Amino acid sequence: MTTTSDSFPRRHARTQRFTLGAPRAFTVAPDGSRVVFLRSSSGTDRASSLWVLDPADGGERVAADPRALLGGASEDLSPEERARRERSREGGAGIVGYATDAAVELASFALSGRLFAAELRAGTARELRVPGPVIDPRPSPDGRFVAYVAQGALRVTGAEGEGDRPLAEPEPAAGAGRVTYGLAEFIAAEEMGRSRGFWWSPESDRLLVARVDDTPVQRWWISDPARPERDPQHVAYPVAGTPNAEVRLFVIGLDGTRTEVAWDRSRYPYLAHVHWSAAGAPLLLVQARDQRSQLFLAVDPGSGTTRMVHADEDPTWLDLFPGVPCWSPSGRLVRIADEGGARVLAVGERPLTGPQLHVRAVLDVSDDDVLISASAGEHAAAPETGEVHVYRVNELGMERLSPEPGVHSAVRAGAVTVLVSATPDRPGSRVRVLRDGKQTATVTSYAEDPGMSPRVTLTEGGARRIPCAVLLPRNHQGDEPLPVLLDPYGGPHGPRVLAAHNAHLTSQWFADQGFAVVVADGRGTPGRSPAWEKAIHQDLTVSLDDQVEALQDLARSHPLDLSRVAIRGWSYGGWLAGLAVLRRPDVFHAGIAGAPVTDWRLYDTHYTERYLGDPAASPEAYAKSSLLTDEGLSSPAEPHRPLMIVHGLADDNVVVAHALRLSSALLSAGRPHEVLPLSGVTHMTPQEQVAENLLLLQVDFLKRALGL
Repeated sequence: MTTTSDSFPRRHARTQRFTLGAPRAFTVAPDGSRVVFLRSSSGTDRASSLWVLDPADGGERVAADPRALLGGASEDLSPEERARRERSREGGAGIVGYATDAAVELASFALSGRLFAAELRAGTARELRVPGPVIDPRPSPDGRFVAYVAQGALRVTGAEGEGDRPLAEPEPAAGAGRVTYGLAEFIAAEEMGRSRGFWWSPESDRLLVARVDDTPVQRWWISDPARPERDPQHVAYPVAGTPNAEVRLFVIGLDGTRTEVAWDRSRYPYLAHVHWSAAGAPLLLVQARDQRSQLFLAVDPGSGTTRMVHADEDPTWLDLFPGVPCWSPSGRLVRIADEGGARVLAVGERPLTGPQLHVRAVLDVSDDDVLISASAGEHAAAPETGEVHVYRVNELGMERLSPEPGVHSAVRAGAVTVLVSATPDRPGSRVRVLRDGKQTATVTSYAEDPGMSPRVTLTEGGARRIPCAVLLPRNHQGDEPLPVLLDPYGGPHGPRVLAAHNAHLTSQWFADQGFAVVVADGRGTPGRSPAWEKAIHQDLTVSLDDQVEALQDLARSHPLDLSRVAIRGWSYGGWLAGLAVLRRPDVFHAGIAGAPVTDWRLYDTHYTERYLGDPAASPEAYAKSSLLTDEGLSSPAEPHRPLMIVHGLADDNVVVAHALRLSSALLSAGRPHEVLPLSGVTHMTPQEQVAENLLLLQVDFLKRALGL
């Protein structure tokens, strides 16, 4: 199945959803003299270079070009680096991440398992010849050293490559287990948003280093049946209800001293966040296994003892948020908390925001204010469906920095702010550089123009005012009802109803094939209120209830043919699609389940136990929320509806066992279905031909299943 070279499916795949060529990963120098970022050379180039912009005149120059540094050789990624990129959903190549010293004068990065450093003022880059393969190199704040991980050991070298030595080397582990220093364990990288495992002191004389022993974690084999000559991949996967990796934390000095950090790890085993700045002692956030209690701990680096700064408890669960906890420059604790039914910013013990805002992340903390991203809260004057804005907040009030409707974020240091804005009326994102609030430059994007503008209506559906997006064919006229395609993610951490142009491109392409496409962010999706997100506790099926409610309400005001309704989704959305055709065939007439979780007992600890608890203590919740149990399909309804199951055979997040077990259960129940196995594909589908043909095959299935 092929398309023309300029078709949307081909261009969508080739440009990795029109993200290639867009600037990203910004860092601002504290003196405001430089903005550092990553960007590839075109909208079809996967390899990002390291760039520097002068905020005064907008001049841009390359600080490190991966092709020049590798002499034209292709990249060679270690299994550990591939795993890190899978955890972060990184589909690019070249320089995909970097770190800088405190002055943003020296940057370090790994390229093909080798260590490189870039002088950002001079715009030059060099290789530091050290043992590899190198993972996650980070300069010391003073720029004199670079710490990195190789072969499970934390090592340090001088900024010129001199004096390389190990600081912490892994001890032998029992059985198939492995000990590493300086790396995040699977569950931290996949579910907690913590992708790193070491942190420099502000004085550059020592580091906090995580020691991970994955011996307790059960082992799974992930193979590629299309390559029988290759050994299966042996992975440590902490499935719900089973042991996690053991995580300890050490203060390790450049002089070789080593002190373990002490806290009640039996009660608070999750190391969720680490912050170390000149404003205070090292700060930890540790969580209980059930995620209903957590401690904010200050560390004495000399003795390794900790003292409690703050404690949180919640009868449902406690969420983790980007940018917090941290210290303000005056030494006060900055955190995001659920208080009084709202998600608020708190500095010290004082909330600085109320129910008008739903705080999502802390972006920067200065002497004068806190920079945050937030959406409209339950008490907002208007719903602002799909919008996320940037605000300055202090004791005197708040100021919105993003003036137009859209999805905005920012990076700031000193007087310079980089404001990234995606809006409904403009493709991609616009990046503006502001000094003291006034625009001084823009950062060029090389991303391709999609060549289409979504015909999208952002609205609310049902009595619960569920955020929705409705897309009709661009050539549709009149009131003739159209077959309906629901296109949700519909669950935690994955909002799909966004006030941004590119967010709806794929949905619009499906609409142009003759569908009215509905995207609904029901309960469990982020961005509205704590109660909205936590309504799925012990029962994920309320996500399906809200899809049905939104669909039926929108049919009163939009041309939706409720006799021909299909649903498609990936990951949580794939589970939701499978649940829809199995539990509500009275509403849904066909479904496409991509990489679906079909039995929640087979998914990881931190995510699954947050919502459903321990499977041994809550078997009914797991059975109700799963598509199948040990006895077969879970509560299937009649009549049977067509279902396509799509899954990557190399997926180490939602393993292909989910799809295979669902297929077996459907076969045992005498229910015809289609299975599309993707050889060599993980939870992502970055391969151009795979991504292109997936769209085409889905449309073909939907038209056959709905009799179009």
